[in-house]
This record gives sequence, structure tokens and C-alpha cells, in this order.
Amino acid sequence: MLQTIKKAFQMKDIRSRILYTLLIMVLVRLGCQLPIPGINRDYFAAWFQSLTGAAAGGESAGAFSFFNAFTGGSFENMSIFALNITPYITSSIIIELLTIAIPYLEEKQREGEEGRKVLTAITRYLTIGLAVLESGAMAIGFYNQGILDATMNPWLTGFMVVTGMTAGSALLMWFGEQITEKGVGNGISIVLTINIISRMPSDLAGLWQQFISSNYMNGKILMAIVAGLIIIAVLVATVFFTVLLNGGERRIPVQYAKKVAGRKITGGASTYIPLKVNTAGVIPIIFASSLMQFPIVICQLFGIQAGTSLAGQILRVLNSGNWCNPRQPVYTIGLVIYILLVIFFAYFYTSITFNPLEVSENLKKQGGFIPGIRPGKPTNEYLTNILNYIIFIGAVGLTIVAVTPIIFNGLFNANVSFGGTSLIIIVGVILETIKQIQSRMMVRSYKGILG
Repeated sequence: MLQTIKKAFQMKDIRSRILYTLLIMVLVRLGCQLPIPGINRDYFAAWFQSLTGAAAGGESAGAFSFFNAFTGGSFENMSIFALNITPYITSSIIIELLTIAIPYLEEKQREGEEGRKVLTAITRYLTIGLAVLESGAMAIGFYNQGILDATMNPWLTGFMVVTGMTAGSALLMWFGEQITEKGVGNGISIVLTINIISRMPSDLAGLWQQFISSNYMNGKILMAIVAGLIIIAVLVATVFFTVLLNGGERRIPVQYAKKVAGRKITGGASTYIPLKVNTAGVIPIIFASSLMQFPIVICQLFGIQAGTSLAGQILRVLNSGNWCNPRQPVYTIGLVIYILLVIFFAYFYTSITFNPLEVSENLKKQGGFIPGIRPGKPTNEYLTNILNYIIFIGAVGLTIVAVTPIIFNGLFNANVSFGGTSLIIIVGVILETIKQIQSRMMVRSYKGILG
């Protein structure tokens, strides 16, 4: 990895892309500190602490801590990036789901680059619309909670809150697209990752204080050592299995038939189709987590608390802070829902990015075939069966990595904003970004050889 980065900085164009990406990342972190006008930040900070701290009894800690981690602390600071890229993630989910139901969107998806440009434009517009709706809902919730600045006109204050949050979300979306086009790629994922990483030092410090320092101060030295070893083991195992999942692939052999053209014989080459075990990457985790946690944040803003009512019980089920708690095992149903969502999005996203029918038709046109499998429909069925098997293995592996820290959090009450989900996103995005850099280096090397 270090050798790859060193070589990348020796190439001017790739070095420029890396430096451009770093500049955008700095701007993202600066934006996380710019306050929205009209918000009483002191009152909001106290209200936020009451929800995530001991005063809330843990009822909202999981959802708000997780959402705050996704926004890189922007929500806690009430900055212009308080919504972060959650509207973009939601709009992406909606558009991808609608491609199944709406023929126009399905047609655009199959048109290649031009069709993707249309879908991207629709996603942008929907992102702005969702940002307006979400920021409007937050502004109303802030007004009901008394968080808005009482010295200003409430309508003007609400307008500033909605405008500031919407502009911030749109700017982050633009930052992500700029990283994809002019930087190292994976723009939206990098924006999300840098925000999650920014919260990890304080969370690790919290773990140190809760499990190691407190036990050591009370004379429980052995307990402190065991706790430290368990924390390190969980972190190392999560990173290891994530790397294993991202690197694993099934290679389908492909043989091309020999063709005689005049006096020349072409074809006859052997290659393979690489099918990654974790085909969808971190997308299922991001989508499932966003769907599970965002409703809790909106309900809390409107004063709907977790309690004995039906709505309150649903909120507790959705809240990851209540999962795997031995005192309240019924709420672990939310973990089951989360696992099902991860598996669903793994299959759904892969079905969009990899089409066995299209691959089989292309192989047939090019004179290629899988040894032992007839071209056409049999090849399509063969690829579909293998793909379904691989997706299931990848989704199960992804789920195990994501769920393990959640189980430890539930059993030992480790209140941190990151966990398996965040670590999977961080490791996955870092690995994908390195692959992007390596591919750009290879392309540049080929260009140099060709002159």
C-alpha cells in the first residue's frame, strides 16, 4: 500500500488528483464547523447531550450517535453540513428502486453512459427536494423544541435553516462528484468516510475511559487488560474480514473460439470473468443503516419519544442502541430487520451493476464460451446461479462483520458512534480508492509504452 502511494506521488497527473482530493476533504471538514444562522447552538448542544447521554437512558443514543458519525459531527455542531449526504443516499435508493417499476428509468439505465447521465441528473434534483423536505422537518422540530433563536422572526429563521442545510447538502454532493471526476474516484464514499474517521478518536478515547482506565483506577488491572485485548481483537478481526471480503472473487473461465480470416487465425485465447464475493461493496451497509436510523432522528425532532406506545416501540426496535441487550431481548428484532435489509440491498444492487443476460449475449457475439456450458440461455442460467450463490456468501460475510461489534455494544454497553458498519465503510472505501489509483497508474503506464 505504501509503495503504491509512493509511486502515485511520483506521477504528476495522479499526484494532482490526490492533492485535489485532499483539498476537498479539508473543505468538507471546515464546512462541518460553519454554524447555521438562527440556531441557538448552546441550547441545541444541551438538547443533543440529553438525547445521547446518560439522561436519555440510552434510548436515542444509538440512532443519534450513528447519524452524528455519518455527518462527521456536523449535526451535533449544527453546521451547514448537518444533513451531510443522507439526502443523496436516500435519493439514490429511491431512483434505483424505481428503475424496476418505471420503464423510462429502466430504459435509461440500459442506454449506457448517456442514460446514466440522465439518471444522475434526476438523482441530483431529487436530492435537493429531499434536502428541502428534511431540513424543513428539522426546522419545524427545532421550533417545537425551542431551539430556534427567539430574538429573530421564526419564519425568517426557518428559511435560513432550510436554505443553509439544503445548500450544504448540495455542496457536499458537488464535492463528491468533483472527487469522482477530478480526484481519485469514489467521491460520495470518500466524503462519508472522512466524516466517520473524524469521530473515531473521541470514540476510542471513550472506550479507553469506559473499559480500561476506569477498571485500572479501581484496581481491576486484569479486567482492564482483558477489556483492552477484546477491543483490539474486535477491531483487528473486523478489518481483517473486511479486507478478505473485498479481495475474494470467483473466476469464471472463458474460452474464445478460433477463427480463420484469410491466412490468419484469430481467437483461441483464454480469460476469465471475475465475480467478487462482496459484489455490492459497502452500498448495502450504507443503505440499510440510513433506512433504519433516519426515521428515529426525524421522530425525535418532532418530540416523538421511544415509549410504551406503538410508535415508541417501533422506534426502540429501529434503534441499534437497543439491540442485543440482555435486559430487553425483544428489541433485537431490529437487528434481524437490519440483516434482511443488508441481504436485500446486496442482491438488488448487484442485479443493477451486473447483468448475466447481457454478459452471456456479449460472450456469444464475441465467440466466447464457458467450458462445458453452451452459449446463450444456458450460459445466462449458469452465471445467474453462481452469482446468486456468491452474493449470498458475500452478504452473510458482510453481515457477520457488521453485527459482531453491535453484539459487543449490546452486551457490554459500549456507547460508540462507530462499529462494524463504520469500519466496513472505512476499510472498503480505502481499498477501493487504492484500486482506483492503481488502475490509473496502469493506464498511464500503458500510455507511456504506446508513446
